[in-house]
Amino acid sequence: MEQISQKNHVARVYVLLAVDLLSIIASYVAAVVLRFGIKDLENRGEMHYMICLCFMLFCAVFGLFMDWNKDFSKRGYLVELSMVIRNNAIMFGAVGCFLFLIKQAEVFSRLLFGYFAIFNVLLTYILHVIIKKLMRKYLRSENGRVRVMLVLEKERLLETVKEIKEHLQINYDISAIAVLDMSELEKECEGIPIVANRDNLMEEAKQLPLDEVFIKVQKESTAVLRDMIRSFESMGILCHYSIDIIEWHSKESSIGKFGGHTVVTYSLYSVDYRRILIKRMIDIVGGIVGLLITAIMTPFVAIAIKLDSKGPVFFSQIRIGKNGRRFKIYKFRSMYLDAEERKKELMDKNEIKGLMFKMENDPRITKVGKFIRKTSIDELPQFYNILKGDMSLVGTRPPTEDEFKQYSLYYRRRLCMTPGLTGMWQVSGRSDIEDFEEVVKLDLEYIDNWSLGLDIKILFKTIWVILTGRGSK
Repeated sequence: MEQISQKNHVARVYVLLAVDLLSIIASYVAAVVLRFGIKDLENRGEMHYMICLCFMLFCAVFGLFMDWNKDFSKRGYLVELSMVIRNNAIMFGAVGCFLFLIKQAEVFSRLLFGYFAIFNVLLTYILHVIIKKLMRKYLRSENGRVRVMLVLEKERLLETVKEIKEHLQINYDISAIAVLDMSELEKECEGIPIVANRDNLMEEAKQLPLDEVFIKVQKESTAVLRDMIRSFESMGILCHYSIDIIEWHSKESSIGKFGGHTVVTYSLYSVDYRRILIKRMIDIVGGIVGLLITAIMTPFVAIAIKLDSKGPVFFSQIRIGKNGRRFKIYKFRSMYLDAEERKKELMDKNEIKGLMFKMENDPRITKVGKFIRKTSIDELPQFYNILKGDMSLVGTRPPTEDEFKQYSLYYRRRLCMTPGLTGMWQVSGRSDIEDFEEVVKLDLEYIDNWSLGLDIKILFKTIWVILTGRGSK
């Protein structure tokens, strides 16, 4: 059976555990009230607490260690009902035996036991259906999908693609195929575009939104495969290699399953997705608070922008997010409407070496724009991007499309984490940085050393930078 990704596995386990525990509490209370009345919860509260706790402990232990919901996102609703009934039967049987052994079964009403079992099966199933619908909606959304490229050969091409599509989880989206030994590329295979061969593989791959790559080839030399895998690794893309184990050079390599195939998975680093979930929860809370502040500030900023220059209050631009995903970033407008056209005329005055553009006295910036940039007020609408999941409170700088088109494989690794409202380079004196390589270095330092503690440290540093005005121009 196809193994679900660690991120979704952790989310599923803990969300369903919480739901199952809440269902036990609610069902038990309802059963007691129906059988004896609400006063019995007070009169025999200690006994009810002990019995309910036994059910909750059994549910927690077996839910975590036996993983009895491992196929949750794929199984249908009738199968889900049968699994809920089966799991409840095991739980009630085991806890019933335990209560009998400790001589508490006689004080536990059989009718109460029956009410509790019926209520818990129904409530658990209803909650599971709701969670299943929400989870499937998320897994099929832009932020939930895992974009995959298949690197294959002409031999058994169709068979391999069909097999992988059959076994992959619902959140995997095979977005492109590269056929190494195909001189004249066909348009598609099983509805998936064939975008590259051996000659242009890396050039095409670095421009695509990709999270993972699956490689199944037999005719390439070990040296070529090693270079290919290292190239994908350097872009921060998770790389699965099928069949043979080649040299293990990565910091993180593991054997697993992908699309029904045994693979060696290579990655420069691994992430504890429990911490990623906590980071996302912090982002949601921060996004909500930030949008409230934005709502309060918008009328005043809007009036100032409108009085200062013609044009909309908000500025939007396509940026490149995690692993090459395009998204629209929002800011308060701080430049004149013809800023993009005038940028071409000012390129010879660029004060930063590399792919970014920076000019100390940029004539494209309005009077109000100078102030809101200095105070970082222009960034406030990005809390909407954070709440959507396109950005995080802390991360790397999201590049423009023009910058991204010029990226090398080394630069591409900056995109293996969600871009942030703030980050290492923003709190390291961004106005003093004169080389794009330094920005890349700081971003990669953040990626390689990421922790929740580092995020909190950067957030506090960001507040200090904004209050003192240091490094903002």
